[in-house]
Amino acid sequence: MENNEELKLENQLCFSLYACSRAILRLYRPFLDEMNLTYPQYLVLLVLWEKQQSSVKELGELLELDSGTLTPMLKRMETAELIERKRDKADERVVLVTITEKGTSIKEKAACVPQSLLNTSGMSVEEILALNKAIKHLSHQVHSAL
Repeated sequence: MENNEELKLENQLCFSLYACSRAILRLYRPFLDEMNLTYPQYLVLLVLWEKQQSSVKELGELLELDSGTLTPMLKRMETAELIERKRDKADERVVLVTITEKGTSIKEKAACVPQSLLNTSGMSVEEILALNKAIKHLSHQVHSAL
């Protein structure tokens, strides 16, 4: 039987990315638990800390989440008073998501989340940024091929 190097688990980029992603999420977990956030909720807040307001459609596109996943999560975030959802007055079909004062107040606390990766990784900021750029490029190429 031929020993194909390309079929070894250790040579699979997809597995390396998957394992790394899981490790980063485990690293983030204590910080997110302290803020009572799930990782997807944290991602929503990242968008809203930057933009203050976004449509549900735009959030779904940015986070690559479908409305079946996004809507229940946004409802929980609204119940927790982190966001508000309202229909756009100009177009009732559009639901706008706005960050609340409570949602904004945890932004400072969240600064430790990416810092934890930097501290643990042993990589410089420049190396992390270069890696992120390369992964985004790969992601774009793969999405374009689909």
